Amino acid sequence: MTINERITAFRSEMQKEGINAYIIPMADYHTSEYVGDFFKGVEYMSGFTGTNATVVVTEKECGLWTDGRYFIQAEREIKGSEVKLFKMEVEGYPTVEEYLEKELPENGVIGFDGRVQSIELAEKYAAVATKKKGKVKCEEDLLERVWEDRPEISHTKTWILDVKYAGKTAKEKLDEVRKLMKDQKCEGHILSSLYDIAWLLNLRADDVENVPVFLSYMYITKDGATLYIQDAAIDDDTVLYLKENGVSVSSYDAIYEDLKSIKEEAVLLDDKTVNYNLYHALPKNVSVLKAANPTNVLKTVKNETELKNTREAHIKDGVAVTKFIYWLKQNIGKIDIDELSAAEYLFERRKEQEGFLDLSFETICAYGPNAAMMHYSATPESFSKVEPEGFLLVDSGGHYLEGTTDITRTIVVGPLTDKMKEYFTVTLRSHIRLAAAKFLEGCIGQNLDILARGPVWDMGLDYRCGTGHGVGHILNVHEGPQAFRWRVIDEGKVWPLKPGMITTDEPGLYIEDEFGIRHENELICVLDEKTEYGQYLSFENITMAPLDLDAVIPEMLTEYEKKYLNAYHKKVYETLSPRLTEEERVWLKNATREI
Repeated sequence: MTINERITAFRSEMQKEGINAYIIPMADYHTSEYVGDFFKGVEYMSGFTGTNATVVVTEKECGLWTDGRYFIQAEREIKGSEVKLFKMEVEGYPTVEEYLEKELPENGVIGFDGRVQSIELAEKYAAVATKKKGKVKCEEDLLERVWEDRPEISHTKTWILDVKYAGKTAKEKLDEVRKLMKDQKCEGHILSSLYDIAWLLNLRADDVENVPVFLSYMYITKDGATLYIQDAAIDDDTVLYLKENGVSVSSYDAIYEDLKSIKEEAVLLDDKTVNYNLYHALPKNVSVLKAANPTNVLKTVKNETELKNTREAHIKDGVAVTKFIYWLKQNIGKIDIDELSAAEYLFERRKEQEGFLDLSFETICAYGPNAAMMHYSATPESFSKVEPEGFLLVDSGGHYLEGTTDITRTIVVGPLTDKMKEYFTVTLRSHIRLAAAKFLEGCIGQNLDILARGPVWDMGLDYRCGTGHGVGHILNVHEGPQAFRWRVIDEGKVWPLKPGMITTDEPGLYIEDEFGIRHENELICVLDEKTEYGQYLSFENITMAPLDLDAVIPEMLTEYEKKYLNAYHKKVYETLSPRLTEEERVWLKNATREI
């Protein structure tokens, strides 16, 4: 079926159920950012392939909501269908709730699968229905009725991450969680986030492409814990390992019934990640505390073992990226190179590194105007040749046994315009200003975001995304709660930067139909000096790969910025050169020259 035919068939099923508006999020039963093929209902109903989106089907319209990273991509992918783009956080476009309030008739019904909606969002939709004297129906996954040949739910085998990489045992981590539960006077805790469960239990799998997690839930009490997981995903050795760490095992879906008969009177859960149907399985007399998962707070501050290992992972990754840049510079214009072959070459260099597990996300290898789409993805059906002019933007990363990496380099592949050089240098200034920050303990990402945006805001420009995000440890490459962004997304909740947090620094400029530029490194928050004014913090830059000096206008940099860049490049050369060939070392020496 075409997209329009799918929407028509879906409306027919809505009519049978008396539903006026049906919501399909890009989410699984755990509200994950990245999802398996079974959960890509947004793509099936709209054609849009990005990672953040919501589709709303009404009796007359089909809308797609996505953020600024995907506006250009979304417009291209929905073209020719009846799907209408609603740009998130852009003036003149309603939010999903505002749209529903306007379009839902009196006594109308909003439908959604309660397993793929977080409590927080589902309650907002329910409030809209109540306002219209209507109701919500959350029991049916209507996609099941129209999605022909829907993929199976994945169930890959779990594997144990050795404590020499994790730094703490699962039992030690569970003890820390229980202490935080006790502090919040909660006897039970529902844990639904796949990233948090994998981190807590020191287990990994491959249920989501490029994200080493497994579909599961946990229920934790003061003296016990149960992992709810698909039978095919776990073997006897893992069951024994979990038992040794005080965790019993049950079937994946059994949690919905088990929650109905729990004895605990106060339960902690994160309403942003626990789904609506799980919440409604709890007995009515249970007191629910809606708060961040204790694991979310614990895992974002990396322990000393994780930090030591992730530094090594970044050196390995830097070797791979540097070898790639060298190859590209030596061969552009001499052999045929396209976005796909370039990404494949980089992948092969990563595979050569000991301990490499997988890419941490699908490589964004974007030439010329394609790079103006922040999350562009070349496919065998649609890709560009890399010509010996302009920029090639490559945003990529890897999972290693030691840690997870995320790096972007904008590489000069030929002659540039003055505008390209100016914008490249301005973005580099933004990148350096944040990386070089020194700040008082207690600062949050919003306090520091202006350092990066200042140079581009001075030009009346901006980038429609955050400046940086937390990074998981052999987990999701986008990890919270800390981030660099100027918008306050969660009113009343702030997350101070703490020593041990790893956050990306990736300002950019994206000029539609022209080019895209992004410079990205990862930063560890570390202790700095302590004075009469308090404890200062700063950043340790752990990403090791040259920034392309061929596009830099030195006169635009301050003396401090030049000093920082020269010191960074000196460290890159000293760190990577022993692991390179003689030809690569000679090239890198010039690529990291002082300016």
